[in-house]
Amino acid sequence: MAVVGVLALQGSFNEHIAALRRLGVKGVEIRKPEQLLTVNSLIIPGGESTTMAKLAEAFNLFPALREFVQMGKPVWGTCAGLIFLANKATGQKTGGQELVGGLDCTVHRNFFGSQIQSFETELQVPELVSKEGGPETFRGVFIRAPGILNVGPDVQVLADYSVPSDKVLSSDSSVEGEKENAEEANKVIVAVRQGNILATAFHPELTADTRWHSYFLKMGSLVGKEASSSIVPEQVAQVGTSFKQPSQHDLPIFQ
Repeated sequence: MAVVGVLALQGSFNEHIAALRRLGVKGVEIRKPEQLLTVNSLIIPGGESTTMAKLAEAFNLFPALREFVQMGKPVWGTCAGLIFLANKATGQKTGGQELVGGLDCTVHRNFFGSQIQSFETELQVPELVSKEGGPETFRGVFIRAPGILNVGPDVQVLADYSVPSDKVLSSDSSVEGEKENAEEANKVIVAVRQGNILATAFHPELTADTRWHSYFLKMGSLVGKEASSSIVPEQVAQVGTSFKQPSQHDLPIFQ
């Protein structure tokens, strides 16, 4: 059985492990640098990014995480994990936070605003559909979500979102120009891939659709025959796991 590491400092690591289990893949919790030596791919989950960064620093994880990325091993960051992987992050709290880097992009930490501005929407995902099949759209769960303001030439955009004016945070003057550019195009990038790095601003682990997990596994040729179907009915996904489809009144405090 393939084994995938899931950074388990804080956030939705249990949900990622449950999604991997539904694909017949074992997910193991990673909290120490030496544990990274036991896995060939890694998921950095959504959570409170500043808290995750402080814990990663306390456990001396940053050097090992950077080495893991630089070695070309598959890494996927969701929401806060996207922020971790970005080369540049804006809209951060006073003092900022340490980043792993490796993904040639600029990300705004709270592009869509506060917890109460969290939302769900259908995203067009042509690359995902071409590789994994299934519906033409993917249900994106955005919880205090970041947005990717720009990307480098080697970054493949996998999904973007047409931004309603009431969903764009405008209080950060340091990136006002960049955000105005995003608004002019009426779109913000929410999923990308650069070589061994996959990043999504939303939370696929909070849905019953495991296509993003299957896509990530194939980046490292880790999917076995048992993962022949990546679409799981919601009622099946909930059996034996902690999965729960969130409502606007029951969203965890992430990012």
